[in-house]
Amino acid sequence: MSKKTSYLLGILLTIIIGTILYWWLCCRDCTKCENKNCKNKKGDEKNIVKEAPKVKEATLNSFKVKDGSFALNAENNFNFKGSDYHLMEPISDDLKKAIAGLQAYLKDNPSKRIKVIGHYTSKEKNNSAYPNLGLARANAIKNYMMSQGVPSKIIDTYGTLKDDLTPNANNVFFGPIDYEIKTIADGDTSEADELKILRDKIVANPLVLHFKTGQTSIVLTAEQRQKIADISKYLDKVDNSSCLIVGHTDNTGDAAKNIEYGQKRADFAKKYLIDNEISSSKITAISKGQTEPIADNATEEGKAKNRRTVVTLKETN
Repeated sequence: MSKKTSYLLGILLTIIIGTILYWWLCCRDCTKCENKNCKNKKGDEKNIVKEAPKVKEATLNSFKVKDGSFALNAENNFNFKGSDYHLMEPISDDLKKAIAGLQAYLKDNPSKRIKVIGHYTSKEKNNSAYPNLGLARANAIKNYMMSQGVPSKIIDTYGTLKDDLTPNANNVFFGPIDYEIKTIADGDTSEADELKILRDKIVANPLVLHFKTGQTSIVLTAEQRQKIADISKYLDKVDNSSCLIVGHTDNTGDAAKNIEYGQKRADFAKKYLIDNEISSSKITAISKGQTEPIADNATEEGKAKNRRTVVTLKETN
């Protein structure tokens, strides 16, 4: 072996031995390693403080109504559980006082209307009969205002998506509601015209439900939800208006028993609408049993069509 080759081998051996010693004495004990790029470096775990995940603060929307120089404010507002449209109790005293002030203002100003705008988020489930949870919440507040003397015909309800709302740790939304006052000009007949069109629409294409009496819920299509919203709006705006629910059956079994079955279906639909903020005093439920078939009872398909509950407006004299 030449002298030059021995020299190169000596250098190579020195590098290898040095690398092994470095790993053994330093990197094996990662707490002493000075190599900032070392993948095994753990550091002194005792001194590491893990940062807690940031939690968004719950949205707090207080009650506010303003109309020119008139203003009402309350620290609290109506609250709702996530995916729910029923008012949370109790209602605070300052909110009750604000609603009383609103009732007095609307009574003294007949040309004024109150808009109640309910909000909801896309993460919530719509368990109501309305097109969206915000509209269902607005209707719940409408009913409370009615109980405090505000006529339903001067309350307009809306629902809007608002994804920046944040509930608290218990999934409660604090005041997912906004309010606006609007003025109806003298001689404005647009609302009356709109209600006439709405009535004709409901009567021409009533809501038809197919379900078993033992069911505890009703699954609605988007079209059916809109029909319920239309019926609710008409009942709110028109004095002495009422909703008619008629239960129908097929011709299987005894005719007298079928009257009972039809009534049970109509009563179930009535209870469902009441739970969705439609006043019980506005609803009449009756049964016609097997007397008005719309399909052939000789087939199973025809019988299924005849087992129906029809919701429409009651004719007025």
